[in-house]
Parts: sequence; C-alpha cells; structure tokens
Amino acid sequence: MAPMSARYHQPQRLSRPSTPPGLPPHNARPKPLSILSFGVVCSSNINRSMEAHLVLGNAGLTAESYGTGTKVRLPGRSAMEPRVFNFGTRYEDMYTSMVATKEDEAFFTHNGVLQLCRRGAAVKAAPQRWQDTPSSAVTKHDVVIAFEERIFDAVVEDLQTREPTEDFEPIQVVCLDTKDNPAEAKIQGRIALELCWLLEKTAKENGKDSLVVEIPEILDGFQKERMKHTPIKVLHQLCYL
Repeated sequence: MAPMSARYHQPQRLSRPSTPPGLPPHNARPKPLSILSFGVVCSSNINRSMEAHLVLGNAGLTAESYGTGTKVRLPGRSAMEPRVFNFGTRYEDMYTSMVATKEDEAFFTHNGVLQLCRRGAAVKAAPQRWQDTPSSAVTKHDVVIAFEERIFDAVVEDLQTREPTEDFEPIQVVCLDTKDNPAEAKIQGRIALELCWLLEKTAKENGKDSLVVEIPEILDGFQKERMKHTPIKVLHQLCYL
C-alpha cells in the first residue's frame, strides 16, 4: 500500500472550470467551430492566456494558448525564488510538485498558484511556447492576441523572422495590455471575448479576408467604447506567414 503522503498528494482528474456563457452579439452565433481561429499569448501560458483560452473556448470559439518566455515562471516564496518549469511540463506535474508538503500546499494555495495549475490542467495538458510552435500550427490562427506589449513585440518579431509558408496568409496580431495577476486576467479575458465576437461577426458576414481592411476600424471603435468603462491600450500589426 502506498504511504499516506503519496496517496494524499496523488493528482486528481480536473474538470474544466465554468465561465459566464459569453453569448455572442445578435446574429453572431457561431457554428460548432468558429470561422476564425484565435491564438492567445502571454509570458508563461498559465495566467492571462489561459484565462482567455478558457473563456473563448467555453463561448464556442476556436482558440489555443501560448507563452513567449524562455521558461514557465510561477510566483514562489519570494521574488528571488520563483518556481520555474520547462515549457511542455504538464500542469498536473507542476501542481504535484507544489503540494509535496503540507506547508507548500498551504503556501501555494494562498498565493493562487495551485488554482492556476488546476485550471490549466483542466483545459489542456501543458504550456506551449509560441516560438517553438511549428509554422503549420501558427498559420491556422487568423488572429493572435497578446496580453502585454513586450509579448506583442515578441510575437510580431517571431512571425517576421519565420520562413514564409507557401500560402502566405495574413495573421492579425493584437495587443490588449494586461497586468499579470488573476484578477486583471479575468477582466481582460471577458474584454478579449467581446473583441473576438466582433471579429467573428465580421468574418461571418464579409469573409475572413475582409479583416485585412476592416480590422483597424473595428479596433479603433472597440478601444473608444471600452475606454468609457475600462482603460485599455490596443495595438495592432498585420503580419503574413
């Protein structure tokens, strides 16, 4: 029989968290798979991009999430002692490593990291690094949303330095600048959903190619409307790959 400690900390199968239903605007309901594919990107693919991945996916939109950092970094006992993992490490394995002792479990429950790992494990297996993602997967995305200006810059730079594909399709890269904490990520996840429904509605009515022309006006109107409620900085770059 396994020791009590091993049985106590054995990872359990995690259910996908629920989010508000995120109903689309009138006349914008998607088919089972949305017309557009969305990539959402933060640094470690565990907080901001994962919140957006969850919210968009639960609303019926096609989404995948990524990070641009060199490692997955989670808050530790001090700023000098983060918990660091390689991209590709399963969220459940991160969770297990942070409940190795009752003291660790109490600490990482208190600082919210365990909840981030549980949410991640309920949505997909492991964090993915944007720069290591093959172009064949990247080009499936019509729109990529970055949640910080430096991450936006990293995504644009990566797209501009990749070998062009044969189809050389447009990819709309958007920045919705967001502080890296769970509360702000939750707010911005809902804001990202609003924007994605606007883009999905445009693509449904006028075709995906229409975004090349129409997205600057859509983003300008979206930013002006959101500024009435939540200060938001929106950046945009059209890339091809």
